[in-house]
Amino acid sequence: MQENRSDDAYSEELVEKSLWIALSSIHGIGSQTFCQLLKTFGNPSHIFTASHSQLKEVVSDAIAAEIIKGVNHDSLSDSLRWLSQPNNYLVTLADTQYPQALLEITDPPPFLYAKGNLALLNQPSIAIVGSRNASVQGEKNAEAFAQGLSEYGLCIVSGLALGIDGAAHRGALKAKGSTIAVVGTGLDIVYPAKHRDLAHQIVEHGLIISEFALSTPSKPQNFPKRNRIISGLSLGCLVVEANLQSGSQITARLSAEQGREVFAIPGSIHSPMSKGCHQLIKQGAKLVDSLQDIVEELDLSKQDSNISEISSDEIKTNHAILTLMGYEPIALENLVNLSGLTVSEVSSMLMLLELEGSVASLAGGKYQKIV
Repeated sequence: MQENRSDDAYSEELVEKSLWIALSSIHGIGSQTFCQLLKTFGNPSHIFTASHSQLKEVVSDAIAAEIIKGVNHDSLSDSLRWLSQPNNYLVTLADTQYPQALLEITDPPPFLYAKGNLALLNQPSIAIVGSRNASVQGEKNAEAFAQGLSEYGLCIVSGLALGIDGAAHRGALKAKGSTIAVVGTGLDIVYPAKHRDLAHQIVEHGLIISEFALSTPSKPQNFPKRNRIISGLSLGCLVVEANLQSGSQITARLSAEQGREVFAIPGSIHSPMSKGCHQLIKQGAKLVDSLQDIVEELDLSKQDSNISEISSDEIKTNHAILTLMGYEPIALENLVNLSGLTVSEVSSMLMLLELEGSVASLAGGKYQKIV
């Protein structure tokens, strides 16, 4: 995008973007006040040239006075420098790339800082969220569901947190699908630091977005705001593991309020990480124990044509494993010997087939085809 514009046009665009950033930096102007100002005056340049009396029709006297002071361009230098770098963007409500799904929620962010592939903002998506302190099985489930749903053409949206979020992003990347990480910090900060490599992979193959200004650190109050974007971008939200007080519960509630589907994977009644999912199911979330539950609810069969060549080949290989299984229980090592594939490859295929409801895992490390 940036390299295809003339220097003058690009400079003019940066000036326009700077007005959006400057307006948002004024204390007291949140997303709802910002949007109300836009509705009244049209765009930030008109807002900054409005009179004090005109502004007071929309905002308080104190905020109007701050707007009248105008733009301190020196304070925007870091943001403009960041925007001038390749692959960095500010997507505003005035841009065609702004995600249409977010226009349906009550308080859409006026703009998003973005790094990566902007086309993903308007691709059909599903949120996958859950506990930061996930079990090994929970992370495997998140990764497998993300991989399977990617193969149906969905972009996987999550929050880049430890545990379930990270597993969801990895599953999408493993399927050579697309993924969006919505973060609660400025985009010049990677949080958590352990996910620095994962963040770089997402930028290369997907997209990272934030409504928070550059250099904004991780703060507890940022994450509920972040969660409304995760749910708002998505057709539905799958909660893999969550305790009763988790942020995933907030995301699920926001999904329901926004008219999105809510899905939850059940677990052991003895596990604290299952209690949040069980509560969601009691409240009306769809119980999910196979990929097909989500496929049918979202009617994803019509998107088969969106499956990539690589994903189609992987699906064929998965089904070839079914043929090798026969109708009697078979051990993993026997399938490895029969297929000539690695243990990791066969395990991944079996996980996807289990999610589809085509295979059941048995005691003793054996698997059986479900007829």
